[in-house]
Amino acid sequence: MVMSKEKIVHIVHSVDTEGPLYESLSSTFKRIKDIFGLELEATKENLRKIQQRELNFSGKEEQLYQMFSSGQLSFLDDYGKVDEMLEHIGSESFRMKVPDSFGNGWIYNWHCVDHVGYSINPRRKDIGFHNIFDHYKDLIARNNWNDNIHWHFHPAHHSGASHISATSYINDNRFLEIITRRILERNWFPSVNRAGFHTERPDSHWLLEQWIPFDLSNQAHSEGGEQDDLGGGRFGDWRRAPKDWQVYNPSHDDYQVPGSCRRHIGRCLNVGSRLRLLREEDIRQAFDEAQQKGQALVGLTNHDFRNMAPDVDAVRSILNNVSNDYPDVKFKYSEAREAFNYMIFGDYRKPPRDLLDVVIVNGRNRNQRILKVRAKERIFGPQPFLAIETKDGRFLHDNFDFEEPFVSWHYTFDYQTINLDQIKKIGVATNDVRGYPHVSIMDIEKENLL
Repeated sequence: MVMSKEKIVHIVHSVDTEGPLYESLSSTFKRIKDIFGLELEATKENLRKIQQRELNFSGKEEQLYQMFSSGQLSFLDDYGKVDEMLEHIGSESFRMKVPDSFGNGWIYNWHCVDHVGYSINPRRKDIGFHNIFDHYKDLIARNNWNDNIHWHFHPAHHSGASHISATSYINDNRFLEIITRRILERNWFPSVNRAGFHTERPDSHWLLEQWIPFDLSNQAHSEGGEQDDLGGGRFGDWRRAPKDWQVYNPSHDDYQVPGSCRRHIGRCLNVGSRLRLLREEDIRQAFDEAQQKGQALVGLTNHDFRNMAPDVDAVRSILNNVSNDYPDVKFKYSEAREAFNYMIFGDYRKPPRDLLDVVIVNGRNRNQRILKVRAKERIFGPQPFLAIETKDGRFLHDNFDFEEPFVSWHYTFDYQTINLDQIKKIGVATNDVRGYPHVSIMDIEKENLL
């Protein structure tokens, strides 16, 4: 970490942006049965008893309350309700209710998921490529917000049910199609990750290491007591990870342990949730670290399918209290990529957009065409991401052939891969070492490349 001239705590609000969510009363009680083995009639009166802590259940009354409190079940189940909430929390008056030390208002980092690969959808999630991404992109542009869109992925469960969690990227490689489509159809490439279900495993760890340099997923926490459905590291296992507010490079074989990987992981705790909550003592710890080390990055996360206003207000109230005790430490509401840059490099500057030289040349015979890619400076990962859209509507990804890792590559179009005359668009995307994305797209017919 680079020492900053000013002592700063970066506040990074990374929202797991998943769109509207619905849950019926019967589904709520099915969850109660599945998690706790408690069979209750699905009535509003029984739910009220849980929410008033009136139900005796083997000492687990508090767990029941935390999971099924009115706040936890106050889902925004259509875009009308979501947008009403967003209009409020996105307004200048709300953002500026408690300015940061630099006189700026609250910033949101929208980690937009694509709900795809589901055949069962009882929670009425917005299924489809780009749906949530486009909703927030339009919202940001229309309101001239200083927010940014980042990456979030939910691996689909083998049952095809959208409301069941899964952890395997290998079993669901739709992340490749989502990235391919984001490149070719939205001219966008991810640089900051928020782990779906807070969970990483070796497959997702190694994928991120190839392309995405920044990761706000560490949920290391000192609280005791595990909840029945999440104990033993089942989801969001960060028990061995650093419990400070610095960023670290993970180990190749254990994403929780500092090592020699390239990407940086930051700590990000929950607000408005039932576990691993951001507390005043955590924020006080960050101010202590900034006082001693120059900087700290406090990540906080929640979901857009609940009213986020109380969560933001609660964090700002804590900041107001704690900052008064640290007159020489400032706090800054930050965009995620910018905060990582300050933590790692001590500053933030946007690089030139033309990092990649991309051309198509003739191969050794008339049936071969070769895509040649060279970076003007070393990129983040060993190879860029290759995205291909075919004329028959497929979205494909493939590996490059390596000439010099991190610098130059090529890809041969022929009968062993796919012939160029079958292709509509080619996209090449990467992040530079500071996590700034670079995207180059070729429209094969329009650019007369056949």
